[in-house]
Amino acid sequence: MKIHLSPEQEARLSQLAGSKGRDAEGLAQEVLSLYLEHESHFIEAVKRGMASLDRGQYLEHKEVGARIERLLQS
Repeated sequence: MKIHLSPEQEARLSQLAGSKGRDAEGLAQEVLSLYLEHESHFIEAVKRGMASLDRGQYLEHKEVGARIERLLQS
């Protein structure tokens, strides 16, 4: 797979990689891996939230506010 970067993106990536003592390709692979991991966790969290809603397990806005207020008073 090839990814095409704009000249500005390529320059920024090279500059950042250089400042970290890394090569641009290695840094790009690391960044992509971190992004993919983050997105996977986010998608799973959304799925869990949707499943909770489907089961009727949720808090109304007022309930969330009350819980936050209690936590702040503790």
